[in-house]
Amino acid sequence: MLTAAMLLNGLLIVLSSHCAWARKSEPSLGEGGAGLFRGSDKYDFAIVVPAAGMECFWHFAHQSGSFYLTYMVQWVTGMANDPRLFVTVSSPQGSLMGSKNEAVGQIHFQTEMTGFYRMCLGNHNNRFGGIRVFLNFGVIYEGFEESKRQMQEEDKVFNSTVAGIEESVQRLQNQIFHVWRHYNFARMRKGKDHHLLLSNLNYVNWWSATQSLLIVLSGYLQLLVLKRLFHRDSSRPRC
Repeated sequence: MLTAAMLLNGLLIVLSSHCAWARKSEPSLGEGGAGLFRGSDKYDFAIVVPAAGMECFWHFAHQSGSFYLTYMVQWVTGMANDPRLFVTVSSPQGSLMGSKNEAVGQIHFQTEMTGFYRMCLGNHNNRFGGIRVFLNFGVIYEGFEESKRQMQEEDKVFNSTVAGIEESVQRLQNQIFHVWRHYNFARMRKGKDHHLLLSNLNYVNWWSATQSLLIVLSGYLQLLVLKRLFHRDSSRPRC
């Protein structure tokens, strides 16, 4: 009886351990007291990544969710000239789920385990300037089709936002071009007036000098003529 009881206990232990290893990393929806949050979990904000630096964020996600990350580089600072940003998303076990090295990018996948997913933003392409980037990420637990539909809607909103920003930037560039054109025209007119003023000044100076020289020369000639008129010779004066 003791041997049979020990064998029965060993069999129960083996079966329980096998069930524990085959179980998911989170309770199912039917289990009571699980306390799982099955709503949408979204965040959007902007952050500045310093020169040659990296910023990382951790976001908790349950199993069987749709994880998405959308980012867009808004502007660069300092001596940065490369708007690309190296973005990676890693699973709780450390495996790489997706990576991008572009100025605008999207990463989305289905979460296969529960835990904290790490998102890292690396400004490795710029050594002397920071990058301001806008982030939009979250997890959706409404099924794959619903998540796909919401992702498509997010893509439409994102694309419309990018199109609006491009249109605004193009309009701003056109306005800056017109302002620069008017500035160049005004500078050309100012330069023309400056050169005309210098030319008039040189003309007045040379003409004044010439007139002064003529006046001095005519006075000297008059003085010579008067002296010759009143000059006396041996016989009689001329005048």
